[in-house]
Amino acid sequence: MMADDRHTVSDDPHDPCGDRRRRAVPGRARRRAIRARAAMSGVPYSVAARWPDAWPGQCETPASRGRTIYPASTDGRRRRLIGRRARRTFHQRVQDARMAADLPRGRAGHLVERFPPARGDGGTGVGPLYHGEGREDVLAMVYFLVATETRSIVPAPGELAWTAELGEETAVDTMCALIDRMVRLTLDTEPAALRRRAAAAITAGTADRGFRTRDEAVRLAAAIAPHDPARWAGLPFTGARQILDALLVVAEDGHAPGTRVRIANGPRAGSGATIVGALWGLTGPPLAYQVHPDRSPAAIVADPDDLVVVTRDSGPSAVPSQEV
Repeated sequence: MMADDRHTVSDDPHDPCGDRRRRAVPGRARRRAIRARAAMSGVPYSVAARWPDAWPGQCETPASRGRTIYPASTDGRRRRLIGRRARRTFHQRVQDARMAADLPRGRAGHLVERFPPARGDGGTGVGPLYHGEGREDVLAMVYFLVATETRSIVPAPGELAWTAELGEETAVDTMCALIDRMVRLTLDTEPAALRRRAAAAITAGTADRGFRTRDEAVRLAAAIAPHDPARWAGLPFTGARQILDALLVVAEDGHAPGTRVRIANGPRAGSGATIVGALWGLTGPPLAYQVHPDRSPAAIVADPDDLVVVTRDSGPSAVPSQEV
């Protein structure tokens, strides 16, 4: 019989014939992977340690980093609309910037065009996003409300007009950053309280000295009808919030509704999900996300560190890369 030439390892450290190579240590490969991910993402080891099972490869990044403005989508119509905007001429960009600078009605219309309706990927259980008849009226109403209650945060019309001539809508965004943030926070107000505030703002607007303010108040009273609770309840507040979520992401790290993620921690760890909303503070990126786990009946709230953003196909729950 031929001698067995397999390499053996002796358990006796004093055995001169034993193999003195280092024996495998359980968990070493996992710790090495965590260190690599922490270095790649710029986060502490303790944070990266929560992701490994949800990271099938380098195709995913933590939701606490990066930016997704227009998530990859299977919605062909939305892709065409976004592509068309990317090909605008300078004249068209100036026209859009002028519209964005015209508070409140023009900016509301601009945002509705800039972030068109979308639909969740098939099989995820996510329905329409950025959706609902009357989104422009809802946004115009909340901008009008915030401007009425806190005039000091409204940019000067002359400065807005000058900025718009640059043809850069993001420059107008910078001018409107404070009022945009306050509008988004106001949309989180309890519905009955928001309805009372809207009614008070519209009533005050109809008595304003400026004819534009009076005209807008009359238009909003007819379109929004804050004195009619049943009509108010049917307004597309969710779609309006999602539009503002996407807008705030332009200036902050964060991920807009429609972004595909994988849950990295908790009872649903490893599950695919779709971001459907964000929770904001007075400054900075989202404090948390509302995510809809695949085929789940309802959304849940998740910390950004508990999510990883899928940036290219990496399995059944993945989607194509996002724009960052």
